[in-house]
Formats: sequence, structure tokens, C-alpha cells
Amino acid sequence: MNNILRSEEKAIFALRTLYQQYGYMPFKMSKFEEYEFYIQNKDFLVSDRIISFNDTNGKLLALKPDVTLSIIKNGEDKPGEKQKVCYNENVYRVSDNTHQFKEIMQTGIECIGEIDLYDLYEMVMLASKSLSLISDNFVIEISHLGLISALLEDACRNNNFKQEALKYIAEKNSHDLINTFDRYEIADEKRECILKLISVYGERKSVIAEIEPSLKGVADEFLAELKALSDMLDVLPFSEKILFDFSTVNDINYYNGIVFRGFISGISQSVLTGGQYDNLLKKMKRTSGAVGFAIYLDLLDEMPADRAEYDVDTVIVYDQNTDKCRLAEMVERTVGENKTVSVQSGDSANIRCKQIIDLRKEG
Repeated sequence: MNNILRSEEKAIFALRTLYQQYGYMPFKMSKFEEYEFYIQNKDFLVSDRIISFNDTNGKLLALKPDVTLSIIKNGEDKPGEKQKVCYNENVYRVSDNTHQFKEIMQTGIECIGEIDLYDLYEMVMLASKSLSLISDNFVIEISHLGLISALLEDACRNNNFKQEALKYIAEKNSHDLINTFDRYEIADEKRECILKLISVYGERKSVIAEIEPSLKGVADEFLAELKALSDMLDVLPFSEKILFDFSTVNDINYYNGIVFRGFISGISQSVLTGGQYDNLLKKMKRTSGAVGFAIYLDLLDEMPADRAEYDVDTVIVYDQNTDKCRLAEMVERTVGENKTVSVQSGDSANIRCKQIIDLRKEG
């Protein structure tokens, strides 16, 4: 495996193989959904700008901007059984770079059912292994919305406070967060505890040791879950690349519990996002829990590409006088030797190769 996979196709193949090793079955879906379905769940989407069109029967449809919503809509609850699926699907969203609609290849996995600690571990583990297939230089940042919510509710029972505070935490906007504390008259010891939680970052055991004293009696259950998850992650060879960062926040109307993001060196934004989204299933009248993640393969274009020394191993040059049977035989023999070949009928000066065979001389 190359240190850096240089194409979406290589990444898709490697990731699909990884997911199927752990029992995640391929899931295929339609490119279209009813437009109203996405409007009803627009807060879950990265962007509420959706490409829509009228079907032949007049129904308003949309090119899907998200895969998870479609998987949930088209699945069903099966008590005692976990639905584990993987996918490679195109989604249609507004690009952060061009601000125009773009077809984006998204790959990921979902686990839907009675979610437990092992499922959370497996999801973070597979997220880490996924990024390791793309680059050695990656990190996964984990947070816990249950823990953050418990801390905010302990400081103030007003739901507006909670929503505002989460917004500023996600934006890493400490100035407006402190102003929010002032407006809601949050006690000094409560605000200090919140600010400390969202400011610590890094190695998991060190972070736990730093925040544990101030969380006792407030978020014991969630802290215990984080510690248990961290202990399981210790078995991974790249465990040191999996960090705690409690400023990682997803929409609490849909997500709960463990959430995480993945970053690769050289790319300006997270290439992987995931977490528990039980609240989304409840909104869609499902009784199961769920956890999953998605990788946005279009962002890999930002990675500095390692250009190979040669374009192909062999260039074969021919003209109209060349024996075409001889040409075909030579091409097949070269490919049979596990070499790459480019057949040219003219100048091949721009093709970098190890060997040139010129059949025009034979002619």
C-alpha cells in the first residue's frame, strides 16, 4: 500500500475491503429522494441548498445531498439484530471552495441497532484504520455530547443557554461564550469547569486526569464511558493518534454521546466526521440507536500528490507499415510480464517510460 493513495478509486477499493472484513455489507440506494424528505431534516445536512427537479408525475425530487438519511429511511428496526452497512455514493452539495454545486464521492459505514460500547469502539477503530490507509499523518479527535450537555445543564436549565453555548463551543468562540455566561448569570465555578473542559486537548489519559476532578457528580456515567472506550483503543497500533477534544460538537438535536472527526496532514478541514445519532432515528420514528461516519473523498484532492517516476514501463511505437499481429502479440506479452504499456503511433517524447520499443524500424 502506498504511503498516500493518489486517487479516489484506490481509496474506495481499500476502504471497501476494510469494511467488509468487519462484516459491513454494501448498501446501494437511489440517486433521488423526495425533496420534502430533505427539507424536513435540513438541520442534519451540511448545507440546506439542494438540487431539485420535477419527476414525470409532477412530484418534486432531489439529488441526494446525504447518504445517512437515505439509509435510515429505507431501513427497518430488527430487535436483536444490528444492521451494518458500508457505501460508496455520490452526493450533491455546494463546495466550500467554489461555492458551486459539486458531485462528491462519499464513503462510510453505519451501524444501526442496540448500540453498545463495543460498537462505539469499532466505529472509532475503523475510522482510524480508514485514515491510516490514506495517510500515515492523521489524527482522530473524540468528544462526548452527553458529557458536554450534562455540564451545561448543571450550569443552567435554560435550553436557549444550552443551544447558544454549544454553538459558540463548536465555533471555538470563547469571547461570545463568556458573554453568554454573563447574560445567563452562570456561576464562576460552573463557567470555569466548562471553559476548562473545552480547552483541554490531546493524549486521552492526560485529558481524563485533568478534567475528572471537576466532573465528579455531574457527568460520572459519560466519563466512565469515555474511560472504557479509551482503554479499548489502547490496543490499536496508532492509539496515540486518537485524541480527546471536547470542542468537537455536532448538532445535539440529532447527535448524542460519542462524536468524532478525522484530519489528515495537508488538508485544511476534517475529511471524516461521525458519531452517535440516536436522536435522528427517534425523529424519524425509529426505535434503534445508530453510530456511523463518512469520509469525503473529494477533499483528498488537497493532498500533495507524489508523482511516480514513470508514467508506464514500456512505450511501443508503430506506424502503418507495422505488422499488426506482431504489435498485438508484443503488447500482450508485455502486459503478461506485469508491466504497464502505452501503444503510440507517433511521437512519445512526453511519456516517461523505462523502455521504448520502436516497431517502425522493423517495418
